Amino acid sequence: METTTIVAKALPLALALIMFGLGLTLKTDDFARIIKFPKPVVIGLAAQMLILPTAAFLLCKFFGLPSDLSIGLMILAASPGGATANIFSHLSHGDVALNLTLTAVNSVAAAFTLPLIVGFAISHFAGDATEIGLQFGKAIEVFAIVLIPVAIGMFVFNRSPSFARKVDRPFRAFSLLVLVVIVIGAVSKEWETLSSYFAQLGAVVLAFNLLSLGTGYFLPVWTKLPRAQAIAISMEIGIHNGTLAIYIALSVLNRFSFAVPAALYSVLMFFTAGAFTLLLNRARPNVRAIARPAVD
Repeated sequence: METTTIVAKALPLALALIMFGLGLTLKTDDFARIIKFPKPVVIGLAAQMLILPTAAFLLCKFFGLPSDLSIGLMILAASPGGATANIFSHLSHGDVALNLTLTAVNSVAAAFTLPLIVGFAISHFAGDATEIGLQFGKAIEVFAIVLIPVAIGMFVFNRSPSFARKVDRPFRAFSLLVLVVIVIGAVSKEWETLSSYFAQLGAVVLAFNLLSLGTGYFLPVWTKLPRAQAIAISMEIGIHNGTLAIYIALSVLNRFSFAVPAALYSVLMFFTAGAFTLLLNRARPNVRAIARPAVD
């Protein structure tokens, strides 16, 4: 199902604004921290890039999802964590510095891994449907829309940290407003179609969301990482960049049905992450400060 020309052209702009805003919060130390603290970063990346796509694939098979929805769920699983993960991590007393590092590394890695996973999903679930394939030119487009705005934002931060901090909050609000307007426009056009998918997809999306949050928390706990780092990893892989997944579905692959899992997940994750935050805070040990201070 094709999207309107306005949405197809405006969504990449909205995503570029969001990725630029993300770059305003990042610095080279976020990448250098991988060398200093490799274990939590490696565990977080393994969960994000290996476990989640595998879990999404198995859920598609178990629930017998149609090919379009299976591809959409795989796109979502391959998308990195969103900037909102940092907020929930802070509210849950997680290691926000680790969140920033994972967000930075995931955003770069996704430019390479997303086309591969999406290409596999299309090949497996859609067979020979080459008309919806992720061609080389589109893969380059995904690479550019993810990396270039982030790099520009980081350049601005590096040249003028005070300016970057000053414009960060209003810019985030503006980019979010632009995104909301665009997504509402796209969803309202296909509201009947979207709502008709809920009974078929709601349980799958919820299962994937809970699996993401749970894996992100209990895998680090099992590997003896501190609680604050477990919380950070859980939020990072439980709160996906739904905007990027929707962009790939609508603007790159031009299929509304591919965007349905990401659209439902983007709404649902706020409720589950909020409930998880309350649960974590209630169970929090009575100590003064578990999380490391957030990185400026």
